Amino acid sequence: MLDNSKRKQRWPALCALALMGLLGAGAAAAAPDIESWQTQRGAKVLFVQAADLPMIDVRVVFAAGSARDADKPGVASLTANMLGEGAGGLDADSIAERVEGVGAELSTGAERDMAWASMRSLTEPTALETAVDTLVKVLAEPEFPAEDFARVRQNRLTALRLAEQDPGSVGSKALYRAVFGDHPYGSDPSGTPESVGAMRREDLQAFHRRYYTPANATIAIVGALDRPQAERLAERLTAGLPEGPAAPALPPVDDLASGGAQQIAFPSSQTHVYAGQPGMRRGDPDYFPLYVGNHILGGSGLVSLLMHEVREKRGLSYSAYSYFAPMAERGPMIMGLQTQNARAEEASAVMLDTLERFIDEGPSADELDAAVKNITGGFPLKIASNSKVVQYLAMIGFYGLPLDYLDRFSERVSAVTREEIRDAYRRRVHPERLAVVQVGRAAGEDAAAEAAPEPSGSGAPLSDAAAQPAPGGGGEG
Repeated sequence: MLDNSKRKQRWPALCALALMGLLGAGAAAAAPDIESWQTQRGAKVLFVQAADLPMIDVRVVFAAGSARDADKPGVASLTANMLGEGAGGLDADSIAERVEGVGAELSTGAERDMAWASMRSLTEPTALETAVDTLVKVLAEPEFPAEDFARVRQNRLTALRLAEQDPGSVGSKALYRAVFGDHPYGSDPSGTPESVGAMRREDLQAFHRRYYTPANATIAIVGALDRPQAERLAERLTAGLPEGPAAPALPPVDDLASGGAQQIAFPSSQTHVYAGQPGMRRGDPDYFPLYVGNHILGGSGLVSLLMHEVREKRGLSYSAYSYFAPMAERGPMIMGLQTQNARAEEASAVMLDTLERFIDEGPSADELDAAVKNITGGFPLKIASNSKVVQYLAMIGFYGLPLDYLDRFSERVSAVTREEIRDAYRRRVHPERLAVVQVGRAAGEDAAAEAAPEPSGSGAPLSDAAAQPAPGGGGEG
């Protein structure tokens, strides 16, 4: 996300009219009608006309996430963070003032697969022109000012040091390394102290020239425009981008050859337990059986099997969860919980036993029925505003999903059978090959430090991707 340390840079919320519109945009249960085409310079465009509100949402995504960092971990994230620090002759304050002055929003960010820039504006001509012009400058003419780069880099180094004091962050990074090894997904998007410390603004400029190209871009547009207006907007957004090819495909993710356990000593009264292995990719033929199955296993909060076994029956943890994070190649399948140090082995065993039993037996008819009703009943809310729809469009376009993905989502969920879930889990999830990471004191190391489990941010899932059929910020959900 945009760096916030020097000034308020998460450019403010929309004016009252736009905010009221978002709150009331509620929505029809029917999926939006998606149109798609390519710009003259090769960018993919997905467009939904939404004339009810005088607003427009735009999201431009590039295959420019941390999986493209190569030998400079953190360069993708720093590049995205620096886009709004100065562009097209405007400094960061001028950019913020321009956007704020017309009640618009502008943000940038990057995760493993993609980097993005998002804009929201009213369609009043002056407001829209100012917002679009600013977005064009941010995308095509970033200046990466030396003074601002030094500040952003120092803030990142500080954040990396702080992350070393958070057991959840330590565990998350260790798990990704254990699951993906040398694959680009194994590298943390934030980089390392060594790589970030050695980074130069020229590295960001080179990364932008290589990956922020029309051929590497997907543009999602939702709002009160007609097709010709959307076409002109898409052409304008890509006109000034550097020339260059699309990013090459990422290497496939290999299965783990065997399981492994890693104990990371950490001076805490609680142990964070993570288990994972390669899961599924976007567009995976097993996506819906695995997605619905995970909802039952650990993706549905208090009513999931993991919560029942770990929390309700044994009181081992306030939270236990599982999720798949599908990406361009196979993202992780992750399970996790947080518990007292002395009970970490017990809690871990219960978590893994629950997984094995689910693979062997599959869900009951009642569990499947409840899951389908919960997922399909809540789905209309996931497409209840332009801001939500534009993220789905970006995901559909970026990953090459069918244009009827939203229209058929509930149908495909409802069609999943118990046998399909059991079959998919038996073929795709292998408990004997799980990478397991525990972060905390070993049992008995410091009994005086033990305390009852406390709900905290660090005990939450590494991602909420399991519960979301859509993206998360461009991200991996």
